[in-house]
Amino acid sequence: MEAIEILTKDGYYGAFGGAYIPEILFNNVNELESNYLNIIHSEDFIKEHETLLKDYVGRPTPLYYAKSLSDKHKAHIYLKREDLNHTGAHKINNAIGQALIAKRLGKKRIIAETGAGQHGVATATVCALLNLECVVYMGQSDIERQAPNVNRMRMLGAEVRAVHSGSRSLKDATNEAIRDWINNTENTYYLIGSVVGPHPYPDLVTKLQSVISKEIKVQLNDLCGNEEPDYVVACIGGGSNAAGAFYHFIGSGKTKLIGVEAAGKGIHSGLTAATLQIGRPGIIHGSKTYLMQNDDGQITEASSVSAGLDYPGIGPLHAYLFDSKQASYLSVTDEEALSAAFELTRREGIIPALESAHALAALDQLKFKSTDVVVLNLSGRGDKDLATYTNYLKIQEHAEQN
Repeated sequence: MEAIEILTKDGYYGAFGGAYIPEILFNNVNELESNYLNIIHSEDFIKEHETLLKDYVGRPTPLYYAKSLSDKHKAHIYLKREDLNHTGAHKINNAIGQALIAKRLGKKRIIAETGAGQHGVATATVCALLNLECVVYMGQSDIERQAPNVNRMRMLGAEVRAVHSGSRSLKDATNEAIRDWINNTENTYYLIGSVVGPHPYPDLVTKLQSVISKEIKVQLNDLCGNEEPDYVVACIGGGSNAAGAFYHFIGSGKTKLIGVEAAGKGIHSGLTAATLQIGRPGIIHGSKTYLMQNDDGQITEASSVSAGLDYPGIGPLHAYLFDSKQASYLSVTDEEALSAAFELTRREGIIPALESAHALAALDQLKFKSTDVVVLNLSGRGDKDLATYTNYLKIQEHAEQN
């Protein structure tokens, strides 16, 4: 898990990052910043973490050659199967690592935010495993559309606290988690689920998710004799699965990095989550990055059919990669993502999460050579989205009948 050289000592990727926090949180953030690198590079942490990733999570996840998709796009398309992890998404990689850190810092209570519920489930799972108290904040809108994950969290022993402010989605859940942390600084660890928040969280989460790109290099070398693909494609909300998939290819010179945001009803519809398309630099949840805001600098609400991408900001690493043109960022509408989800289901027999479906839909926007090797990070499975998929299917069937 070598460090990304573009990160400065004070936690900036170029002009983005930092720690913009209230004074009352300084000790907590400073405690983590002062200890996280020593902890994650320690022999005992590495041994325990790698054992859990192998025996509990089920890593390494397969790199699957998607023949039908490859035939359609006339390129060699591989799916990195993060959906096959325990709990059904990439989120468990980060949750296990941070929970182990929390225990080493003497914290007994874990709080987390969640949108699609995958990070909440992963956190609740690890807290059950390690005997830690767990409170998960989730917007009421997301609770309603991601009911299976809410039930899983509660079954695992977590307390799920509904958030009724704002758009009642991921941004608002994050706000409430931060308020909780301010009021419980001594015994509580905030287990952030994405590459957002004050330094060192974006770097910590990136490092814990970098196992994805580390495995891709080894697996591609075994399959193709070349460890660097021509493209890596991943969906972007806050951006943790993309950060993990990009990590070992940043600055490679060969691999094109493609992040895919949620355009919602359209970039300029007023109902979108395409931060890099319409946002500008500002401060959100403790770091400087791109975010959607009005002319007065007030954060505007994000909108996406996908709860996990329904966020008005972006991780500072992605802001830097966007500004420096080291990665390209596309956007996909709700309708395009839903269509892509059904295409993968019927072409490959894999039901993807709605978040991952955005990355799949972006393949139609790219022009490949027949020799190109494309790795798409399939960040989660679609069990949690079956209600949305069922409603979409009913609408499609009704339209065909009329």
